[in-house]
Amino acid sequence: MKAELKNYRQAPRKVRLVAGVVRGKTVPQALVELQFLGKRAALPFAKLIASAVANASHNHKVDVSKLVVKSVSVTKGPTLKRGMPVARGSTHRINKRTSILQVELQVK
Repeated sequence: MKAELKNYRQAPRKVRLVAGVVRGKTVPQALVELQFLGKRAALPFAKLIASAVANASHNHKVDVSKLVVKSVSVTKGPTLKRGMPVARGSTHRINKRTSILQVELQVK
């Protein structure tokens, strides 16, 4: 019972803070904590967990209340390279980082 979000436009370092909050918790408890968490990555994580729950209930016919977040991983995705003009006609590079989020659920 897995779900994955690719090319999420936020740096993995910031998203890992949210991943640590939900790791090892029951699904209802994780969704409530994400609802009141003041981080931008909380909404995509909540949607991702909801998608994994839908996969579990539709494909495996599992009771939703017995699901636990087994593992959460946030890896580095492709980096968008941009430039900021600076003095004397040169540029400084700006790296716009992306993340790949993966959630795996298991039955208690």
